[in-house]
Amino acid sequence: MSCVVAVEPVLPEHVYTQEEITDVVGPLVAPDPARTAVLRRLHASAGVDHRHLALPLEEYAGLHSLGATNAVFIREATLLAERACRQVLVAAGLRPEDVDHVFATSVTGVAAPSLDVLLSERLGLRSDVRRTPSFGLGCAGGAAGLARVHDHLLGRPGDVSLLVSVELCSLTLQHGDDSTANMVASGLFGDGAAAAVVVGATHPLAGPTAGGRARRRATVVDTRSRLYPGTTEALGWEVRDTGFAIVLSAGLPDLLRAHLLADVKGLLAEHGLSPGEIPTWVVHAGGPRVIDAVRDALGLAEDAVRESRESLACAGNLSSASVLDVLARTLAHTDAPRGSPAVLMAFGPGVSCELVLLKLEER
Repeated sequence: MSCVVAVEPVLPEHVYTQEEITDVVGPLVAPDPARTAVLRRLHASAGVDHRHLALPLEEYAGLHSLGATNAVFIREATLLAERACRQVLVAAGLRPEDVDHVFATSVTGVAAPSLDVLLSERLGLRSDVRRTPSFGLGCAGGAAGLARVHDHLLGRPGDVSLLVSVELCSLTLQHGDDSTANMVASGLFGDGAAAAVVVGATHPLAGPTAGGRARRRATVVDTRSRLYPGTTEALGWEVRDTGFAIVLSAGLPDLLRAHLLADVKGLLAEHGLSPGEIPTWVVHAGGPRVIDAVRDALGLAEDAVRESRESLACAGNLSSASVLDVLARTLAHTDAPRGSPAVLMAFGPGVSCELVLLKLEER
C-alpha cells in the first residue's frame, strides 16, 4: 500500500462571485439577449457561489486564439502548480530533493517541455527525478493520478511521489459560442491546482511514527479504472483555432446512474466490503447533476456528498484538481474512525471512471 501524507489545494488570487462572472462572460459567450437569458439561468443553477480565475475578469475579452490562451496557461499554470507543490512539501515535512517521482496532470493547456519539467527547475527537484506527464484524463486526472502514483510506489516502496494537478478552465472560454455545452461550462468550471505527497509502504513517513502529525492521512488500498464503450463523443475537447471547445453530453449523469454502482461493488467486493459499509465518500465535484447521480446511484445520504457540494460552491468544478480539493476537505473535517474505508472517485473523457479505495488513518 501507499500513504497520502498531505494534500494541498491552491486557488488563484482573482476571486469573483458567480453573478460578477455571469455579467462579464454572458455577453462574450452569448451576445444574443435571448441566449444570454438562458446562460444566466444555467449559471444560476450551477451550484457555484464563487470562482477563482487565473486572470482579472476584464482580461478575458481579449483572449481569442489557442496560441494566446496557451501562452497564458504555461505562465500561470506553472506559477499556481509551484505554489501547490511548495505548500504540500512543507506540510509533509519534506524538501524538494526528497522527491523521487512527479506525476503532473492537466487538460486545459499543453507544454513541451511539460509542466513537470518546468516545475522541476523552479522547485529544485533532483536531476534524476522520474516524471510522468499526463494530458487528456480530464476531470478524472486527480483520481487517475493518485492511482498511477500508487502503482509506481508498489514497485518502488521507498519512494516519495509528488502528484500535481493544475487546471485553468477559464482559458477555454469560447467567444460567441452560445451552444448549451459552452454556456454550461462557462458557469461551472473554475481555476485551481492541488498537490499531494504520496509515499511507499517502506518510507518512514508511511510508518506509525508519522501518526502524531496534526493532519490526517489516508492509505491507498486499491484502485480500479473503467471505460464505458460507445461514449467517446460524450465528453472532451474539440480543438479549434480559438482554443479548446467543450464537448459535454447531457447524458453523463444517466450513464453514472446506470453503471457506477456495479463498478463500486466490484472494487469493494475484492476486499470483503459493500457500499453500505463505507462511511466516507470523496466525490469529484463535477456539477450538481453529477453529484446527484452519484448520490442516487449509490443510495447515499445527502450528507455523504457535503464536501463535494462545498467544493463546487466555493470554487466551481476544478476538473482534475476537483477531487483532490474534496479529499483535502474530507481529511480536514471527517470524524470517521481510524482504519475505516473511504472511496474516492472522478469521471473524465472516455467516458472513464476512476475509483480509489482508501483507508483513513489517525490525525
